Amino acid sequence: MIFAMPFFADPWNMVWFLTLPITIALFFLTEYSPIKIKNSVTESGHALGLFFYAGIWTILIAIFASIAPAGNPKFFIWIVALAIVPMVYGDGFAALIGQKFGKVKYSIFGGTKSLEGSLTMFVVTSVMSVFVWMVFASIGCTMPEFNIVYILAISAVATACEAFSYGGIDNLTVPAMTSILYLLVALL
Repeated sequence: MIFAMPFFADPWNMVWFLTLPITIALFFLTEYSPIKIKNSVTESGHALGLFFYAGIWTILIAIFASIAPAGNPKFFIWIVALAIVPMVYGDGFAALIGQKFGKVKYSIFGGTKSLEGSLTMFVVTSVMSVFVWMVFASIGCTMPEFNIVYILAISAVATACEAFSYGGIDNLTVPAMTSILYLLVALL
């Protein structure tokens, strides 16, 4: 979805026809739904995290489409894409590597993580952020000049934010924090 974002003529089409309906559907898989749907996602306890994940896409697209300059609602769409990278790629690979190879464990606020998983998140987030930045720049998105220091610093903040978050809340905190940091980069 990250790479399809720039090709929507209007970001609001993504909100109304893609992210918002998915967010609503995922809400019905949570324990808070008025309709009880029995499924393995809800039973494994990840449904709220999935709901947050879809919800933050909707919120970020709506915010950045709203604050974009008049006549150019896609002006900040690259920020949304880069804000989602840590969760799509970094967190996914961190979970795989951390569960399979994680030997050095640490616990913060009740959540147990592995050093190997956190390092994987940092590396994968950094690499994929560079890739996404280059793709968006090459297709003509209005972006600041590429700066690897910004990407590494924001990837480190995303990794720390994920380490301090637990219970699916990282699906909100990490994209929110990284979007704010990339907005600051855009405004510098």
